[in-house]
Amino acid sequence: MKELVDFVFLIIVYFWKFYRKWKEKGRDILLINTLMYIYLSFVLYFTLMPIITSLPFIFNHPYDSMNLVPFIDVLNGRGDFIRQVGLNVIMTIPFGFLIPLVKKENDKLLKVVFYTFLLSLGIELLQPLINGVRSADITDLITNVIGGIIGYIIYLIFKPLTTKILNCIRYR
Repeated sequence: MKELVDFVFLIIVYFWKFYRKWKEKGRDILLINTLMYIYLSFVLYFTLMPIITSLPFIFNHPYDSMNLVPFIDVLNGRGDFIRQVGLNVIMTIPFGFLIPLVKKENDKLLKVVFYTFLLSLGIELLQPLINGVRSADITDLITNVIGGIIGYIIYLIFKPLTTKILNCIRYR
């Protein structure tokens, strides 16, 4: 229920700040940017929400520093590490696919890696601050970047098709 406050806020921000601006740039821009916005909203849901209702309590718990030993859970066989690694890779595949479409001038792997790294680092640093139960982990950062790279490779494979689809939407 607390997440509902965040989703209502995200919907208000979308229509108040972004929708008209993106629509003026064309239907193709509106579609791609809206897909990215929806995707990022779901990333927030799975990684950070509830945010707004947690803000008054962010200093009511200790901040655990990031685990800087890569794949320590995998090496020690702790928890459901295979599931966690898989979910972290899967989570950023859409980002790696969409970011070159949103930022057309950044049709380069290094830019996608950089943006995916920033997204993941932001999430990892905020998780323990917003929610005292969550922790930050270098493994998550690494696997998120791998997911972004996979998404970029999928983008390259489907680039001719996405270009055709976006051109049809743009000139329709």
